[in-house]
Amino acid sequence: MESRLDKATSDKVSFIAFIVPEFATAYKMNVQDSYFYLKKYGGWDYINRHWWALHTDTPYWALRSIYNVCLKNGGLR
Repeated sequence: MESRLDKATSDKVSFIAFIVPEFATAYKMNVQDSYFYLKKYGGWDYINRHWWALHTDTPYWALRSIYNVCLKNGGLR
């Protein structure tokens, strides 16, 4: 039996797989550090909750929005 993700879940996974390395590059960290930073400062929850809106914006503004969430939650980068 073959199991497939529905379109929305597949799109969400694709966006997250794109945005986390982009965040790492933009803020000069490796992908693993980026993931842990996002988890620690609320960016991960923000991405998961608002991915649909974030993916319609340019990468620059999506990254800025995520960064601002982290900054408001104590992130220092």
